[in-house]
Amino acid sequence: MNEKVINEILGGVIQSVLNELKDNAPVAAPECVVSDDTIPVELSARHVHLSEADAIELFGHPLTPARDLSQPGQFLAEERVRLIGPKGVMDNVAVLGPSRGSSQIEVSKTDARILGVNAPVRQSGDIKDTPGIILASQTGLVGLEEGVIVASRHIHMSPEDARRFCVSDNDKVCVHLDSERPVTLEDVLVRVNPQFKLAMHIDPDEGNGSGWNKKVTGRIVAKQ
Repeated sequence: MNEKVINEILGGVIQSVLNELKDNAPVAAPECVVSDDTIPVELSARHVHLSEADAIELFGHPLTPARDLSQPGQFLAEERVRLIGPKGVMDNVAVLGPSRGSSQIEVSKTDARILGVNAPVRQSGDIKDTPGIILASQTGLVGLEEGVIVASRHIHMSPEDARRFCVSDNDKVCVHLDSERPVTLEDVLVRVNPQFKLAMHIDPDEGNGSGWNKKVTGRIVAKQ
């Protein structure tokens, strides 16, 4: 077999292999672009989540729904509690339902200083090694060994919203607030759940600093 025939055969084999590789190559996913859509921003004031056992200890019965909150399945309870810390007391604190496995108190940094507790910034539910506090009602008293946190600024969103904004559960993003005193907040935690309705939650310290009102919206400007 002469050299020309060999080269033609090898050329055909190589081209066939290249074509096969091209046909089987994975299709590149489209580049993810952060949506410019706005996100409602809600103020989350100090409140308490109670276990069912602690609710019964304080009130003699499970929590009584008073009105629904913006997140599906969540409600403001008719019951209220007093927070008793080492240095201060706060009365008429809202209780949110439904009951949880463990009681949790969410306050701002200003609230924590008034109460005299060193509350860390944590994701809701992460209460290990956090300060305790005393909860009181007109009929009961509960001493918690842990549970006081400053809730991480966060965004609730559905899986459909997460795809639209190109984010995943537990991502952290930067959000610009279009408020009276515009500000960009970092370390905003993304929380994704099929039951969630799109909303960003900040605490009163953040709200006061940015000039928040009920019309304020936010825009994700970067992923971290």
